[in-house]
Amino acid sequence: MAKEAKTNAMRFLEKNKIPYEEQTYECDEFVDGITTANALGQPLDMTFKTLVAHGKTGSYYCFLIPVDKELDLKKAAKSVGEKSVELLHVKDLTAVTGYVRGGCTPIGMKKQFMTVVHDSAEALDEFYISGGRIGVQIKLSPRALVGAIRGRFCDILLQD
Repeated sequence: MAKEAKTNAMRFLEKNKIPYEEQTYECDEFVDGITTANALGQPLDMTFKTLVAHGKTGSYYCFLIPVDKELDLKKAAKSVGEKSVELLHVKDLTAVTGYVRGGCTPIGMKKQFMTVVHDSAEALDEFYISGGRIGVQIKLSPRALVGAIRGRFCDILLQD
């Protein structure tokens, strides 16, 4: 792949010698994670979306959960030691992370935020996350990702 086509996320993974596979799909604007997973033939339980939240202390956090699930804000807050967290408004996403909606990933942001990955990923050999641009997904080891960004696994899902 040409150097200019690499995203910050890919450059971070390569710098840290973390193997990944890039998958692309045709898309000019945001589509939800379920649509993306279906377009690429990815299992929903192996395809994770990145949600960015801010806590009462003013700190920002990333939460990765399966695309077909919902974040439990109380569990999320507890996982990062906050009294409460709120999801970041879409209009603020690019200013805070450097990424756009549909291309947000926990790696290669303007600043590395504490990241919590739903614990279902810990049992997976690989999973899919955004590659840092709309139309790009990357497949990699959840454990390698968490190790590289000093994240953690935790139960942060809203129960059905």
